[in-house]
Amino acid sequence: MSACSADDTLVVALTKAGRTKICYQADVVRDDGTRVTVRAPWAAPGVRDFGFVRFEPGDVFTEHYWRDRWFAVKEVRTGAGELKGWYCDITRPAVLRDGELLVEDLDLDLWVSADRTSVLRLDEDEFAKSGLAERDPAAAGAAGRALDELEHLARAEGFAALLA
Repeated sequence: MSACSADDTLVVALTKAGRTKICYQADVVRDDGTRVTVRAPWAAPGVRDFGFVRFEPGDVFTEHYWRDRWFAVKEVRTGAGELKGWYCDITRPAVLRDGELLVEDLDLDLWVSADRTSVLRLDEDEFAKSGLAERDPAAAGAAGRALDELEHLARAEGFAALLA
């Protein structure tokens, strides 16, 4: 059992470089054996202003994690239900074990605005500095392909099919 646990509640544990970055309770919306979809309120303390979007208390995240894909897609809405957009993390495939959804963040991210006019690749500099390409070239390659795939889906309005 990791540092995060909860009775009868799925816990999402996001790690980075072997350390727990954040963990939080989430309600399972669906688990079809390949994709796990959960819903949770904004789990970090306070407001996080990225410049292109603000995450704040009251926001609701519907998060899609795959056991066979190298990414997670998080639909972000205000507490009133207004869509802000999608924040996508490049991750190793998710693992569900003992009530925990374990997800390893690989530094690359993609933001897609609600109106899809803004598709931003994020943190490519952090990814380059992470050393993953040297330590695990296969994982680094999979991460790069996942970012390209998500960007293509976002620009081609393919998120609807991906998240259906």
